[in-house]
Amino acid sequence: MSHANDQKAQIQAAVLREAGQALQIEDAWLEAPRPTEVRVRVVASGVCHTDMVVRDQLFPTPLPLILGHEGAGVVEAVGSAVTMVSPGDHVVMTYMSCGLCLPCETGHPAHCSNMHPLNFGGGRLDGSTSSCSYGNGQPIHDHFFGQSSFSTYAIANERNVVKVPKEAPLELLGPLGCGIQTGAGSVLNALKVEAGSSFAAFGAGAVGLAAVMAAKVAGATTIIAVDVTPSRLALALELGATHVINSREQNPVERIRAITGGGVNYSLECSGRAEVLRQAIDALTILGTCGIVGATKVGTEVAFNINDVMIPGKRIQGIVQGDVVANAFIPTLVNLYLQGRFPFDKLCRFYRFDEVNQAMADSESGVTIKPILRMPTDAAI
Repeated sequence: MSHANDQKAQIQAAVLREAGQALQIEDAWLEAPRPTEVRVRVVASGVCHTDMVVRDQLFPTPLPLILGHEGAGVVEAVGSAVTMVSPGDHVVMTYMSCGLCLPCETGHPAHCSNMHPLNFGGGRLDGSTSSCSYGNGQPIHDHFFGQSSFSTYAIANERNVVKVPKEAPLELLGPLGCGIQTGAGSVLNALKVEAGSSFAAFGAGAVGLAAVMAAKVAGATTIIAVDVTPSRLALALELGATHVINSREQNPVERIRAITGGGVNYSLECSGRAEVLRQAIDALTILGTCGIVGATKVGTEVAFNINDVMIPGKRIQGIVQGDVVANAFIPTLVNLYLQGRFPFDKLCRFYRFDEVNQAMADSESGVTIKPILRMPTDAAI
């Protein structure tokens, strides 16, 4: 096994230097992996809503920063203590967790006590970074979600790389590390949607449509997608929805109650909009559960009728990353995809790395559901 040496490597990275501004492709240096780390040659990286949330500093994160947190690639070097992966392995990079706190130790690493500093702190837990500017050597914040994968190479930890089979199309798999995992994991793992139950996704973007596909896998018999974009609703029907609701044209709560005879067993709020969360709660039946995954501005609050939650025994559940253990869950999604039961490729469109700002704009406008950036193949190290 080839272990990492002490030499830093030259890379290209998309760097955010000012809040709300375009990312800049820059040359940078990347240090060698530390004992529990791996260096990954990034093949492709998905673009996620959270990238734009942080670009606009709705989640405060130190700048300058290398964004990107849905990376897939090939392990090039490993630290001296790494045992889970080897050079040459194909991996998906996912969120980072400490592995030592009570949530991590009890099987809930997505709710790690150190979730914020490890994923939004701009470096390792001790504050150190792996990247610096090629010209002046000034540090660049990285380790975004433990990876910063808008880069030709990334340093990740052994904890947040997931080995995937080489027969799977690696350039497609990055979104399984966050957005697709979040939607599917919320249904299959956090909410535990059962066969024969009813489910509604509020928002038919990448997360919501992944949830629709997962609800079909779970055997839900009434699967409802709510959105305002007709093309996304049409795709939801193709992916397994039994009903769709355009909330610009119909009241989704009234329509869901009519479809189900009282409300859904499970709902998932994927839009990050307070008024939509209220609808997702109101659309539940007795003892129904509403999961919340939509990322929004820090400090956002929502009002709901207490009696309408308490008396029917409704539950409201905050969910991060589907509350999954990624090492187990991502290979499951890959297998479902290879079997034709989880066709998330229908959400994806590829962009060149230097089209990163266009990819983000197309995601925000709804032109593309899940953009994926392909890294240049000639990026030397």
